[in-house]
Amino acid sequence: MRILNKFLIDGFIAIVAPIGNLLESIRVHPHVVTVAGLFFSVVSGLLFWKGYFLLAGIAVIVSGICDVLDGRLARNTKTLSPFGAIFDSTVDRYSEVAVFMGIMAFFDNTIISGLIILAVTGSLLTSYTRARAEGLGIECKIGLMQRPERITFIATAAILGAPFDSIFKTQHFLIRFAILAIAVLANVTAIQRVTHVRNKLKLQ
Repeated sequence: MRILNKFLIDGFIAIVAPIGNLLESIRVHPHVVTVAGLFFSVVSGLLFWKGYFLLAGIAVIVSGICDVLDGRLARNTKTLSPFGAIFDSTVDRYSEVAVFMGIMAFFDNTIISGLIILAVTGSLLTSYTRARAEGLGIECKIGLMQRPERITFIATAAILGAPFDSIFKTQHFLIRFAILAIAVLANVTAIQRVTHVRNKLKLQ
């Protein structure tokens, strides 16, 4: 069970596929795309810090596109490697932390900071539990709040936040809600994965 269903994810991949085809045709290395994703995440964090939420949301989307395309590019160009996999996963974690740090710096609020720490913890544990499961030979791609969901929540809240606040007379409601949702559901996802692995191990 996921918040984003397969139809939405496949639709997004189909939209960005032409970009992947272009990168493939000009022989861009997947690592370049991975690093570009990190760059846009850092830019997004800085934009959040300065209060430019719309631009920050767009930068998050561009970073998410890079995250989709680097793996696709590696497969299509037959440059998949164990190092590439760990490099991509490591950079993705830095990318998420950069975005969350920018949001934390903007709010400079104890409660928001606490929620962001929980969100980062859940995000890292979601990735970690999958890696540990795969080390045991168990596929573990389940959970409500995976990386695509986290990117979608943050980007949507950032882009739609100003119009929402204007209509409903709130102040940064959507981004606060997104942080709360990720803080709770990312940790739920980590627990789901641990439970999944336990159940799989019982059957062995």
